[in-house]
Amino acid sequence: MRDVAIISFAQTKHQRAVSDINEVEMLMPILGEALDGAGVKKDRVDFVCSGSSDYLAGQPFSFVMSLDAFGPWPPISESHVDMDGAWAVYEAWVKMQAGKADIALVYAYGKSSPGDIRKVLSRQLDPYYLGPLWVDPVSLAALQARVGLEAGAFSAEQMAEVAAASRRNAKANPYAQLSGDAEVAALLSEPEFVAPLRKHDCPPISDGAAVVVLAADGAARELSEHPAWIRGFDHRIEPHALGSRDLTTSVSTKQAAAKAGVGDKPVDLAELHAPFTHQELILRDALGLSDGVSINPSGGALCANPMMTAGLIRMGEAANRVTNGEASRAVAHATSGPCLQQNLVCVLEGE
Repeated sequence: MRDVAIISFAQTKHQRAVSDINEVEMLMPILGEALDGAGVKKDRVDFVCSGSSDYLAGQPFSFVMSLDAFGPWPPISESHVDMDGAWAVYEAWVKMQAGKADIALVYAYGKSSPGDIRKVLSRQLDPYYLGPLWVDPVSLAALQARVGLEAGAFSAEQMAEVAAASRRNAKANPYAQLSGDAEVAALLSEPEFVAPLRKHDCPPISDGAAVVVLAADGAARELSEHPAWIRGFDHRIEPHALGSRDLTTSVSTKQAAAKAGVGDKPVDLAELHAPFTHQELILRDALGLSDGVSINPSGGALCANPMMTAGLIRMGEAANRVTNGEASRAVAHATSGPCLQQNLVCVLEGE
């Protein structure tokens, strides 16, 4: 296995709506920032991979347009996943393991503001039984929360504690959309939004983008004094039919965590892609994280949730904290689909 590391990360300041610029203009500054942070020019990048969704952009093959931000001429080696950018990192990592690239650039972007994001995401459901009902992800997450509450897997107070901690952590994150101090009692006094979820239990609608640069072996050591090495990487998926799985746990996360080696050594920090408060509680259990682990020091997806980008941001945030010495071993997690259907786990370590 080749040693591969994240050596640079850049992201936009996430907002409720970015209406004055398009996706290319949103990407260009942070692409330059990420390349400058890695200390490389474009001609040294062997592979470019992106993550986005045509549903959000409202046009087919929208990722082709986004290549203008990097510059596709002279011809480049490029690929795309119609998923969160965390899965684009996985593709780049596999490419590097195969010896086809030494330096890779991965970016992701998403604008949730132009349309009704809840209706858009209903299109990822089973097209025969659930799709025609237009069930949205907030309603499905509410169903999952209700099942968990009634099973005693977690409590409303624990959910509110997650929201309060996320907002508090985000105060130190200049890129976060939401931040501040909130008392658990005050949060629990808020009216229900989609029962049993309150608005603080749900992610904000966000527009944003992010970029990471990966380097392998000697290139990583040459370009970075403190690379964040990828020591474990895996992703798993569960049945499409919600009735076929236990919504109070995340089997796919447990499987991915075992394959990535999360439990092999102590973990200092975890950046979890948990769009809903109860999902963070489910993920903590699935990953086997102890009480001493710092969870979502960036504020997580509850404080900024740009679609197709929030999972990649978890990887970048975790890598930054390994690079700056805040953590020696960190876990980054990304999810896709309703109720934690598909999950990716990445273990990052310092030297």
